[in-house]
Amino acid sequence: MSMAGLFEFARKDVNLQEKLPTKLLRDLHSNFILQYERDKNGYHYIMAEHLRVSGIYWCANAMDLTKQLSQMSADEIVQYVLSCRNSDGGYGPAPGHDSHLLHTLCAVQTLIIFDSLQKADSNSICDYVKKLQNEDGSFCGDLSGEVDTRFTLCSLATCHLLGNLSTLNIDTAVNFLLRCYNSDGGFGTRPGSESHAGQVYCCVGALAIAGRLDSISRDRTAEWLAFRQCDSGGLNGRPEKLPDVCYSWWVLASLAILGRLDFIDQSAMKKFIYACQDDETGGFADRPGDCADPFHTVFGIAALSLFGDDSLEQVDPIFCMSKKCLGSKQIEMF
Repeated sequence: MSMAGLFEFARKDVNLQEKLPTKLLRDLHSNFILQYERDKNGYHYIMAEHLRVSGIYWCANAMDLTKQLSQMSADEIVQYVLSCRNSDGGYGPAPGHDSHLLHTLCAVQTLIIFDSLQKADSNSICDYVKKLQNEDGSFCGDLSGEVDTRFTLCSLATCHLLGNLSTLNIDTAVNFLLRCYNSDGGFGTRPGSESHAGQVYCCVGALAIAGRLDSISRDRTAEWLAFRQCDSGGLNGRPEKLPDVCYSWWVLASLAILGRLDFIDQSAMKKFIYACQDDETGGFADRPGDCADPFHTVFGIAALSLFGDDSLEQVDPIFCMSKKCLGSKQIEMF
């Protein structure tokens, strides 16, 4: 590839056309989520069994943030989530599936959204999480042994939400996170791994829960995050990648936790997020013109909530849940 070609690759971005949406289509998104929830014989629902509990959290959270939660089948959803609990104390993505930290956190979050956390066995869940912490402070996602900084956030968030953070060895967990802190201000999945916006969110969020944000340089990390903004206004996860609406959440939430939300062009960011909406079916896609899905929908909505959209519930940047729903479980960051 020529040097000119390399230069063009480094400037990879999307073009925003004039006819794309320029405001939040809130009610259309609520209808999109409801259709997704109710069509249990549909291809997308059936094929998503391996991540269903997480999908339930995405859908319920989107409805809560759009102030439409009452339209969902609360009892049916809660019973399904509870049926995903395993004897080890963790939750799988569907009944009969092995437990995993990602789905365990989503199960806890969903129960909180529907004010049903009292139906969970908090002690057994925290014991399950504790057993997945390694001697170096890291966490495995499940019994397979995969280590990733995502799992540190899942572990600390789960135990905090259940009111039992002291179950974990917080000092060693923080030390592991700091070993994953790179000189560019970002974080990787493990020590020595490339910086990635999703990992920054996980590590910054976990440090906030642990009360250890002062262990890093807020400005240096915020600078790395600010450079994720493309000319289109969208945010990417790492250099030389296209913007994606889900990074509107990972990057913006990290900046909000750091108290540096003003480091990016907010007007351009909103324009990109609005452009990722499907103005016919509802929902958000990763980029304008692509197919909408619940994953990008909830994170697009949550990102707009960080900007103070009055039509949405205020979102907590650490837990990606409404502040109303979290109540006293919110973390004091400043």
